[in-house]
Amino acid sequence: MTYNGGVVEAAETSVAESMTDASLARSKARSAEIEAEIAENPGRFRVLTGDRPTGNLHLGHYFGTLRNRVDIQAKGVDTWIVIADYQVITDRDGTGPLTERVFSLLADYLACGIDPEAATIFTHSAVPSLNQLMLPFLSLVTESELHRNPTVKSELDASGRVMSGLLLTYPVHQAADILFCRANLVPVGQDQLPHLEQTRVIADRFDKRYRRKSKLSRRVFPRPEALLSNASHVLGLDGEKMSKSRGNAIELGMSADETAKLVKKAKTDSDRIITYDPDNRPEVANLLTLASLAGAGDPSEIAEGIGDKGAGALKAVVTDALNAMLEPIRARRAELVADRAYLASVLARGNERANATGEETLDLVRQAMNMSY
Repeated sequence: MTYNGGVVEAAETSVAESMTDASLARSKARSAEIEAEIAENPGRFRVLTGDRPTGNLHLGHYFGTLRNRVDIQAKGVDTWIVIADYQVITDRDGTGPLTERVFSLLADYLACGIDPEAATIFTHSAVPSLNQLMLPFLSLVTESELHRNPTVKSELDASGRVMSGLLLTYPVHQAADILFCRANLVPVGQDQLPHLEQTRVIADRFDKRYRRKSKLSRRVFPRPEALLSNASHVLGLDGEKMSKSRGNAIELGMSADETAKLVKKAKTDSDRIITYDPDNRPEVANLLTLASLAGAGDPSEIAEGIGDKGAGALKAVVTDALNAMLEPIRARRAELVADRAYLASVLARGNERANATGEETLDLVRQAMNMSY
């Protein structure tokens, strides 16, 4: 594949300072252009995305990222997905039941429609070349830049822990994820733009410091661009952020009965007439949004159809819509979980391809750094 990252130099300023309103507007405009370019020529893009295997995936993941990944792959974009097992220990003392979580994550991907023959699914720990890029990359950033990164700050506040070296260098590790396979497109939310900008800075500084002084005629790393997510934001069943630890999330692997029980406990309000009013009735609006995303129709029309039948009728609509949408995913997931050997073979193939590509990239890095012995 030919990579078409630009060659414009990034400003030598902090990443946090670069996220201005103007730059956000430019990112949105460029993302819209990329959508059009994908429709015309998907083969010019390689996308990198992924998840930390810290627990089972739920509806927030499905509506927020998984469905979009399936759509991107269906359009013909070369899709790479990292199961970021090393990053599990970014903000915790141990790995937990990591093996089971990795295979559960893989089963979720495939059950939701990721094609293992087309996508490359791999784990951090199985690709030494990816992690080796951390050494030269760390030489290209300053400690103050990492401390100012807004995502590092938010992750530290959320963890309530002392800053570890791995958490501080989390944006650099993500840069290695993206650049080791020379991806030129990353689906992100607005809050993740600082991470991607850090990756672009690293790619540019490597080019300036090493590649231009070497015999390589082209950049080693493209400047990856952001594909801003248009995914709908859904809350948990209690109106707060959807999270397994809160017990407010419907996991993809749950049964229809488990889903019904959770929806029945969902927070609403005392008004019996159901209306779609996100500002004044966020919990009711969230349930209507869930039903809509699951295929039940427009949220306002769903609300109108329920009328004065109350929260019980609303929850019944949500339950039916979610279970109908999830039924084929659950059936496929059950088959996959029962065939551990197949899941292992998918991961082995993905790791093999990731290692081959990573070694190619590392060879170019060595050439640029005059380290080919």
